[in-house]
This record gives sequence, structure tokens and C-alpha cells, in this order.
Amino acid sequence: MNWNAKDFIWIDWAVMAIGILAVVWLVYRSIKKDKEKMAGADSQDYLFGKGEPWYVIGMAIFAANIGSEHLVGLAGTGAKDGVGMAHWEMQGWMILILGWLFVPFYQLLNNKMGKIITMPDFLKFRYTPRTGSWLSIITLVAYILTKVSVTAFTGGIFFKYLLGLNFWVGALGLIAITAIFTVIGGMKGVMTMSTIQTPILVIGSFLVLFLGLNALGHGSITEGWSTMMEYCRSLHDGYGTTHMFHWSDINASGNPDPLYHEYPGFVVFIGASIIGFWYWCTDQHIVQRVLGQTKGEDNSVVMKRARRGSICAGYFKLLPVFMFLIPGMVAIALSNDPTSGIQMDITNHDQTDGAFAMMVKNILPAGAKGFVTIGFICALVTSLAAFFNSCATLFTEDFYKPMKKGKSEEHYVLVGRIATVVVVVLGLLWLPVMMGMGNLYSYLQGIQSLLAPAMVAVFTLGIFSKKITPKAGEWGLIGGFVIGMLRLLTNIFTDTGNKVMTGSFWENTTWFWQTNWLVFECWLLVFIIVLMVVVSFFTPAPSKAQVEAITFNESYRKQISDSWNIWDIVATLGVIFLCGCFYWYFW
Repeated sequence: MNWNAKDFIWIDWAVMAIGILAVVWLVYRSIKKDKEKMAGADSQDYLFGKGEPWYVIGMAIFAANIGSEHLVGLAGTGAKDGVGMAHWEMQGWMILILGWLFVPFYQLLNNKMGKIITMPDFLKFRYTPRTGSWLSIITLVAYILTKVSVTAFTGGIFFKYLLGLNFWVGALGLIAITAIFTVIGGMKGVMTMSTIQTPILVIGSFLVLFLGLNALGHGSITEGWSTMMEYCRSLHDGYGTTHMFHWSDINASGNPDPLYHEYPGFVVFIGASIIGFWYWCTDQHIVQRVLGQTKGEDNSVVMKRARRGSICAGYFKLLPVFMFLIPGMVAIALSNDPTSGIQMDITNHDQTDGAFAMMVKNILPAGAKGFVTIGFICALVTSLAAFFNSCATLFTEDFYKPMKKGKSEEHYVLVGRIATVVVVVLGLLWLPVMMGMGNLYSYLQGIQSLLAPAMVAVFTLGIFSKKITPKAGEWGLIGGFVIGMLRLLTNIFTDTGNKVMTGSFWENTTWFWQTNWLVFECWLLVFIIVLMVVVSFFTPAPSKAQVEAITFNESYRKQISDSWNIWDIVATLGVIFLCGCFYWYFW
């Protein structure tokens, strides 16, 4: 048997078949045990847990972050742009802000309200019910733009370059399999598969990295690293893809830097931080992982566990760059070697997004290909299944139930499933548009740059300012979202500002549609903040209850100070130091 075969052979199919059967058995066993365990438990125990150890919290945060878009999109942007997109991944320091600042605040609010507060709950309480409803609308739109389309695309691309399947067969087949799994497995099945996928992806991804470097260095990993860095420095007219900051649109030789427009100077760090702040500190998907507690537990104990879990997640967050982005850089370097089996044109987005699949196919030995494919399938299915569940819940609970009260649970379940089908169809219709908007991961961050500013402004001002009025929050969220969607429309018509558009409308609005996407994101945040401040001067102030909910009193400050010790500080500094080392090396 040829262990170095560059195609799926019988042992890969056997490993994949056995692995899938094992996953099905584990999911079934987990669901059965969960039904017995959850008998008599309340919904908060089910949704938020019962005070997991800090290292479990850290792994849960990491697993919640890693999705199929990393395998395809992050590896693809690594092949195309190198470490330029690493700003969005090297954010362990941002998770520290979640643990040290926001989790204690959310815990205080939970205690005052007497229940677990979700992010829409927070907006409804701090601002207006309409503000929370708009958050749900924005979430559903985000699902269409970044969940269905992105996950279906990653499945289609991965199976196209790994197994030779037609793109649409892979994409639609994935959705069909996920739909069946969602109905049978539910959210417990999703959580079980998330637990399974994480170790497989970590082991498989590092196997891809080290074997890829070994092949590039002809038997030496260190030589492979040097070869990769040397080749990537020669890309993009000699400007290279081995540094995170692009300070000028003209390099030392007088040539234009193709990456300056994508990652302009220090603005790239600010823009990535805005998106990171929204995702790590305010997104329910992440925050939910650290809010669990045992009933009657002391606040300082809860804060200590949540903080240490966040610090642990900060260390885990250092891994994806090495798991996915750098393997993409290795792939583009290997494409220069005709014997590697990897063929890639850096200007072809479809090919660069297939970088990780090409590495799996051409670098991993027989058997390992099937092993890594199991992890990828789990990642795809869990990403979509979690979306299916969230979409049905969001539409039914926030929109349909308030309008149609008193219906049977079977009726609500049916409505939720119909809503999910509608969103899936819209996501698939959006997919061809998305495919024409550049590299997958760049597209994903571009969409998030249009959604994040409103979220960041509304949550931050709502927490730290007592003078921001309820109507100001409503105006800020709705106004920011509308402006972001208008910019998205112009991105479609102008190829994200790259086309030269003629006519009085386009010529008079270049400041809107042609401004760099990161610069636009920063100015949009400033505009929303100013808008909220101005509206606050002309609208009724928040009630006493709304203001008291965001007051940090002396007692609470003492609880925070009692919840940490010197080792928390040392561990925190360790995350910051490692992030700093990465920035220093790839400056």
C-alpha cells in the first residue's frame, strides 16, 4: 500500500466510515445520558451550565470560536495575504478584557435582575424593547450573510479540492446532512460534536503544518520554515506577505504595495480590535460560555473561575494562526514545487481558499486524510446545526410568539423550522454574490466590519455611561445597521470600491463607497457614538432602575479585588507577552 498516495484511498474511506459511525454512537450516547441527567433541571442549568472548571470554560470558548471558515478561509487568506489577517486571530489579549472587565459586569447585572441576562435582554432593559428586537433582526441578517453562505461555501470548496466533488454537490449535500442531524441530535448533539471536533482539528492541523514544513524543507522542518518565509517575502511584487503592518502604498523600490489597500498602517489593528471587541465581549455565543455558576455560589468564586477560564482561552487563541493561517503560507510556497502536487494561483480566490484541502490531500499520509476529514465534517455540521437551532429560536421567541400567543408547541416548532428554511434559501441565493467578493476570510471580516461598530457603540456606551438615553441606543443600533447595509450594497456594485464608477451619483459619493473598508469601519463607529450623544440631549433620560443596573458600587469593587491573586496577573501577562512576540516577529 502506498502510504504517500496523494488521493483518497481505501484506508482513508475506511477510517472516515469508522470515525463517522463512532461519532454517531457518541452523539446518541450523549443525548441519552443528557435526557436522564436533565430531568428536573431548569432552563438556566441547561443553557448556561453548572459552574464548570476554569479549564473547561477555556476549552469551551476556544471550541465556540473555531469553525469551518477557519479551515478554508483562514488558510486561504494565509496563502493570499500571509499574516496580514493575523490581527483578527492574534486576539488572546481581547479575551482578557472579557474575563477581567465584562464578565464581572454581566455577573453583577445577573444578580440584580435575579436571572441570567442574554445580550438582547440587556439591550431591552438598558434601552428599549425595540432595540433588543433589532438586535435579533441584525443577527438573522448576519446568519444569512456569514453563516449559511460561508459554511456552505467552505463545504463545497473543501470537498471539491479534496475529493473532486462538484462544488454545489458538496455545499447542498452538507446542508441536507446537517438538517437531518439537527432534527435527530438537537443542541446536545451539537455540543457533543463540538467536543469531538476540537482535538481532531488541533491534532490534524498541526500534523498538516509540520508535515508541510517538512516537505518544503526536504526533510527539515526548520529549513522548511526558512524556505516558506523566503518565498512569501518575494510575493506581491517583492513586498511580501510576512509582515502584519503595511505602512505605505509604495515600497522602498517605488513599487505599489498591493496589500496596503487591504491592511492600511495601524488602522488594521484598530479595525480588527473593533470586530474583536464585538465578538469576544458582547456576542452571546461567546459570553454564554463563561456565565455558568452553581446556585448559591459566592460572586468572587464565580468571577475567579470565569476570569481564569478566559485567560486559559487566551492561550488557546494563539493556536489558530499556526493551525490554519501558516499552513496556507506553506501551501503557496509548495505550489512553487512541481513535485508537491499543489497547484495554486495567488490571484485565484477559489484556489487559495482550497489551500487547506490541497494540503490534506497532498501532504498527509494515507489514513490521516480520513481522520482530518472527520474533524472537518464535524466542524461543518456543528456550525450549521447551531445556526439552525438559533435561527428557529430567535424567530419564534422574539417575533412570532409575541404576535401569535396561545398556540401549541408543535405549531411554534413548525414555524421555527419554516423560518430556518427561509433563511437557508436566502443564504444560498446570496452565495453566488459572496463568491464574487474576494477571499472568504477577507469577505467575512468585511461583513463583520459593517455590523460591529453599532454593536460596540451601543454596548459600550450603555455600560459605561449613565447619560446615554434609551432612544439614543435605539437610534445608534438601527442607524449603524442601515448605514452598514447601504455600504454593503455599494460594495456589490463597485467590487468593494475597486471599480471606477462613472455618473454623478458615484462621483459625488466616492467618500462613502471608495473609502478603505477598515477606515470606513472606524469612522462609522465615531459617527454612531456622536449620533448617540446628540440624540441623548433631546430624548428622555434612562430610568433610575436602568441607571442602577450599571452602577459599580464599593461592595462590588471589593468582590472583584477579592477574586484574583498574583497568579492571575502572571498568567494574564503571559498571554500579552506571547501576543507581543508574534507581533514583533511578523511586524
